[in-house]
Amino acid sequence: MLPFMRMFSGFLSGLALALALAGSPARAATPDTVDFADLTWTEIRAAIQAGDTTIIIPVGGTEQSGPYIAVGKHDIRAMILARRIARTAGHALVAPVVAYVPEGGTSPRTSHMRFPGTISITPATFRALLSDAAESFRVQGFRRVVLIGDHGGYQKDLRAVADTLNRRWMPQGAHVLYVAHYYDVVPGAYSTWLRQHGHAAEVGMHADLSDTSLMLALDPALVRTQALRAAGMPTPAQGMYGGDPRQASAALGQVGADMQVAAAVAAMQHDPTGQNSH
Repeated sequence: MLPFMRMFSGFLSGLALALALAGSPARAATPDTVDFADLTWTEIRAAIQAGDTTIIIPVGGTEQSGPYIAVGKHDIRAMILARRIARTAGHALVAPVVAYVPEGGTSPRTSHMRFPGTISITPATFRALLSDAAESFRVQGFRRVVLIGDHGGYQKDLRAVADTLNRRWMPQGAHVLYVAHYYDVVPGAYSTWLRQHGHAAEVGMHADLSDTSLMLALDPALVRTQALRAAGMPTPAQGMYGGDPRQASAALGQVGADMQVAAAVAAMQHDPTGQNSH
């Protein structure tokens, strides 16, 4: 009889525990992510209350990048590097990437719009989109919106949006930080580094050694490596402007990616508004 009573008592204890668990809401741990889009609204609210009041808007662009790099190049790079920047700087989340940017005219077709694979919007639409998105973040509690852009053609627009919103937001304790150095590293310090390390003739302006190496370092699936290695000297008719990407490598690209992250983090840490982390 005694063993039976012990077994019955154990059953009742287990049943009581199960009922208690069933009656209380399950509490899943907040996922280890800096992606705004991967969080629930309550998790975002909690993050803001805990001091994560910086939001990075990564701006990419969908454009042709020659025959050997997929057209989502800027979008993927901007998102991957924004995540690294957010984690390194701290107290920051990363907004969904902006994939629609000015890339040329449609009538007549100019710039990258001369090639299939490009999506373009007008500068006015682009500025309005960024302004509205930034305002959405401000009203929910983010105090600093950081703009990083992976493409050169719209850098002046990012600066204009930041200047306009900073004037508008001044009484409200929020601001926009446009990080010009994030992009400037690629045609600047990174290109200089490549030239100093024996790649002077291979550095161009678009879909060149630096562009392709960065992509190999961050998402090699977007590079058609086998076709690239078998290709002849690239030409502007292929959408590749100067330089030679055929010797691109992930090792070379990692140098440039590290430079971009370091430049953006430094800009955030030395924010002239004085609101450095949150």
